[in-house]
This record gives sequence, C-alpha cells and structure tokens, in this order.
Amino acid sequence: MTNVIDRVVLSLAVPLLGGLLALPASAAPPTVPTKLTVAPAQKWPRPAPDQPIELVLQLSERQLHVYRGDTLETTFPVAVGRTGWETPTGTFEVSYMLENPGWTNPFTGVQMPPGPQNPLGERWISFWTDGQNEIGFHGTPNRESIGQDASHGCVRLYNEHVRELYDLVSPGTLVTVLP
Repeated sequence: MTNVIDRVVLSLAVPLLGGLLALPASAAPPTVPTKLTVAPAQKWPRPAPDQPIELVLQLSERQLHVYRGDTLETTFPVAVGRTGWETPTGTFEVSYMLENPGWTNPFTGVQMPPGPQNPLGERWISFWTDGQNEIGFHGTPNRESIGQDASHGCVRLYNEHVRELYDLVSPGTLVTVLP
C-alpha cells in the first residue's frame, strides 16, 4: 500500500490537449521530438526483422500505417483530433511510452486512475509536445469514436490495437502525420 501511495504522491502530471497524463515518479520527463524525413513505401522485398519500424498517420483516411523498413506491416483504424483540436501534422519521434496511464480531466480536475473507463485506455505513446501540452497514441473505452474526428488532438486506437502498437515501437520511432 505504501508503494502505491508513494507512486501517486510522487507522480508527475503532464498536460495533454485533452487532459493531464499522470506519469509515475520513475518515468523519464518528456522531451521535444526531433523532425526527420520518411522514405517512400515499397512492398517488396520483405525486410529483415531488425529493420526499424516507422509510423505514418494519414489523417484524411483516419488510418495509422506501420512500416518495417519499406514494407507495410499493418494498418490500424484511428480517431483523430476534431475541429478546433486538430492533430498536428509533421514528422516527429516517439518520446516515451506508458502502460495503464492515469488521466486528469482538464475542465473539472477530476482524476481518473488506470482502468477500463480511463479515456487514455491501456497504453500511452507520446509523439508531440509544444512544451506544455502533449499528443500521443492511446487506447480508448469509446470504441464508437474510432474512424471519427473525435479527440482533443490525440490519436485513439482500439485497446487491442494500441497494445499491439506498443509492442512494435520504442522511443525514437519515427512518426509522420500527413493531412
């Protein structure tokens, strides 16, 4: 019980455009992503498993494409930022990742612990910050929102998909967000 209390008391809250992300005290502080470029996609030959993963988010399609080298590995349907809260475009890197994140409602201050109703779902993968707010990939209990312009800028995935994505990426993974 003391460890849980220590983790809660010593946690760091990071502002998201749609709330606050509760970081455990042991988590590394977020860093500003570096801009990079993406190689064009090709389907063949099949890449070696040690080739890097790259993510390409196509906002207009509401699809996240996962490439290993130049080969498309998989595609996930997503929800993206709604009008007034658009997901930023550009080239970024995954800065840090969390399992079972907490969340604080930015309007009411109510804290939501990890669990099945947490708006961030089961995983958090940060890829953008303006130094005050953050945007990332995360799960959602709101399955109907996938395929919609529904978030406060973040990219929502089904929880089963964000778990799969979490196992594929690491800090430094390239993320390109296209209109």
